[in-house]
Amino acid sequence: MQDQLTKELKFTGTQINYYIICPTKLWYFSHFLQMEHSSDLVSLGKLLHETSYSKQKKEVLIDSKIGIDFIKKGNKIILHDIKKSKKMEKAHEYQLLYYIYYLKQKGIESEGIINYPLQRQIAEVKLTEDKEKEIVKIIEEIPKIMSLEKPPKPEKKRYCRKCSYFEFCWS
Repeated sequence: MQDQLTKELKFTGTQINYYIICPTKLWYFSHFLQMEHSSDLVSLGKLLHETSYSKQKKEVLIDSKIGIDFIKKGNKIILHDIKKSKKMEKAHEYQLLYYIYYLKQKGIESEGIINYPLQRQIAEVKLTEDKEKEIVKIIEEIPKIMSLEKPPKPEKKRYCRKCSYFEFCWS
C-alpha cells in the first residue's frame, strides 16, 4: 500500500492545476522550465496571498509537495486556497481536490474552501466519489504527458496571451 501511495502522490498541486489548464504548460513546468517568476500576474497573486487573511498561519507544507495557503481546524480540517480570480475555477477546484485526496490517502479527512478575496467569494470543495475517480485519472495521465520527448502541441485558449509560456508555444 505504501509503495502505491508513494507512486501515486508524487505531484504538486501546481501540476494538477496545469493539467487542467493546459498539458503543454504542464510539460514545460515539469521539465524545469518555470517562467512564473517573470510574470506580473503571478506577482500580483503572491501579493494578494500575502496580504489576505493576515491572521491565519499561512504556507502549510505537507511532505514537501502540498502547499496549503492556510488550514482551519475545528470539528473537521478545512484546507483554504487563496486565488486571485475565478477565471481558472476548475483548475483551482482540482488542485484543492488533489490536496484533499492526498490527505485522505494518509488517513486524514478534510474539506476545502477556495477563497477569492477580490470578489469576496468562496467556493466549497468536497471530494465526492466521482471527483476522486477523476483525480485518480489525472494522476495516471500526468506521467504520460511528462514522459513525452517534446511538449504536446498547444491548443489556442482564451487565456494563452497572459500565460508565461506564451512565447514557447506560439513563436
